[in-house]
Amino acid sequence: MTDEFDLHAELAIGVRDAAGAWGFLRRFADRYATPIVAGDGRDEEELRKAETRLGFSLPPSLRAVYELIGKRHDLTRSQDRLLGPDQVCVDDTGQVLVFRVENQDVAQWGVPLSAVAEPDPPVVFRLRQAERTWRPFLERTSLACVEMVLSEWMLSGDTFTNDRELDDAAVAVLEKRFRRLPMPDYPCWAGPDRPTRWFDGFGTVLREDAETWLWVRAASADGITAVRRELPGVWLS
Repeated sequence: MTDEFDLHAELAIGVRDAAGAWGFLRRFADRYATPIVAGDGRDEEELRKAETRLGFSLPPSLRAVYELIGKRHDLTRSQDRLLGPDQVCVDDTGQVLVFRVENQDVAQWGVPLSAVAEPDPPVVFRLRQAERTWRPFLERTSLACVEMVLSEWMLSGDTFTNDRELDDAAVAVLEKRFRRLPMPDYPCWAGPDRPTRWFDGFGTVLREDAETWLWVRAASADGITAVRRELPGVWLS
């Protein structure tokens, strides 16, 4: 979270297309985590075995993220899980290739089989224990991978983090005092009728889920203190 890295500008590039997404993930990891290196990706043999088992090729964008960061636990499975190539499967409706699951398997994310041959297909999600219907999540797999990395990074920290429940007054302050990041709104699986939104400010990155919960990660204790000052209330961490 250094001054020379403008997350807003970098993310604006990252959400444009697949090439922008992969470049953003590299730059984001350089600045916010540890650099991506060759050993962080899944190898070709693993991916070929998965495709042989499935009977079709993985979508190119899904293949690309496995090749880039498929072994990076901090960026792919701190909270929810990017499935390994040997775990990717077609769901029980026979309609969706599932590649990511919530940590208690409450929610699933996947690519519709009708779009699996597209270079960068849309991603859908569902609450597995509550419904069989899949809902739109994000319009491109590469965009869903950007979301995954942001979220897994947010929840992988054990220092300089904080979270709290939100009310209408706190949401209003958040919208006024912090800068919206150019990640498009997308459904929060825990409250699908309201979106997840991303913000930054005071040296921190913030994720707001469905106007009900706020997560914060900072580079230092000063950042957390600044957020708590701007948004007074009951913080849990």
